[in-house]
Amino acid sequence: MIYIKLFFTFFKIGLFAIGGGLATIPFLQELVDKYGWITSHELLDIIAISESTPGPIGINAATYVGYKTGGVFGGIIATLGIVTPSVIIITLIASYFGKVHEKPVVQHGFYALRPAVIGLIGAAGFEVFKIALFNLDLFFQTNSFLSLFNFKAIILFGIIMLLMKRFKMHPVVYIGIAALVGIIFKY
Repeated sequence: MIYIKLFFTFFKIGLFAIGGGLATIPFLQELVDKYGWITSHELLDIIAISESTPGPIGINAATYVGYKTGGVFGGIIATLGIVTPSVIIITLIASYFGKVHEKPVVQHGFYALRPAVIGLIGAAGFEVFKIALFNLDLFFQTNSFLSLFNFKAIILFGIIMLLMKRFKMHPVVYIGIAALVGIIFKY
């Protein structure tokens, strides 16, 4: 039963996360809130690792959550669930796109999708920002204003922003530095 739920949950994410990548994060948040398959911190780790490794966030997250929930077979099923809608849609589009891509209705449709994708990415960025820099769970438990902030993460964020402003390096270098510092802070 868990395999069917994994497949259809990730099928839905793959179907409705238009734009992929960061647009999948609001849907992945549902895995935390609705199913409890992962925690908020695990979601943040998935995003961080997915951003610094090859492959889309959604597929990496599906593989991790599927594996955590249902072992190796669960990872395979969840990954198949998230890629199946894309395969179906791309196959259908490829067969008809050559005939209709110049039509104004199609052009306007693609133009209309842009704000939705930007909104999904903005919401995802806000969720990552909220989870990474603030300890909402601890704040609600203690009602202490200082417990609201993840000071190590805020300091790291500030340092990375200063480095980016001061030194013009390839983004991969900053990802590597952030990963190294994150590993050191974690342990």
